[in-house]
Amino acid sequence: MFKLNKGEPLYVMEETMKAALGMIAALGLTMAVGAAKADPWVDYTPTKGVWVKTWVHVEPSKIDDYLVALKKTWVPGEEMAKSKGLIDDYIVQVAVNDATAGPNVMLGEHYVSFAMMDPNKERDLAMEAEFEKMMPKQAAATEQENRAKYRTMVSEDMWTGIDFGK
Repeated sequence: MFKLNKGEPLYVMEETMKAALGMIAALGLTMAVGAAKADPWVDYTPTKGVWVKTWVHVEPSKIDDYLVALKKTWVPGEEMAKSKGLIDDYIVQVAVNDATAGPNVMLGEHYVSFAMMDPNKERDLAMEAEFEKMMPKQAAATEQENRAKYRTMVSEDMWTGIDFGK
């Protein structure tokens, strides 16, 4: 790691020793921090519910079109889910650097609990029928087809919240 050459001036050996001691101190600090164990319900509290985040790449020149389409189709579905108590919040975010090759739009839904994601035949069929009254299946399919021309679903993740208290 450090090579001391015979006949090197004293200040070179001194600087080398300082660097070596600094690395040892940093390693010790890293190990001490790594050894600290957080205790759930003491150091932090998991919050209820789950965020489902869908990451989408939209052609940058089509982001406005995509947002308008979401307002027509996705938002009414989210409002319905909210009115039925499945979710309590939803969000759309657009990346500031929207010309990125990765995701540039995020759709988020906060389910009040993991249980609300379980299938429920009666509820699900009733919601599907209600949504079809707002937008017939053929119109929804056409809208999906149009959006598919300029957007790619990148991934979908589930996230839980953490409360650190005050």
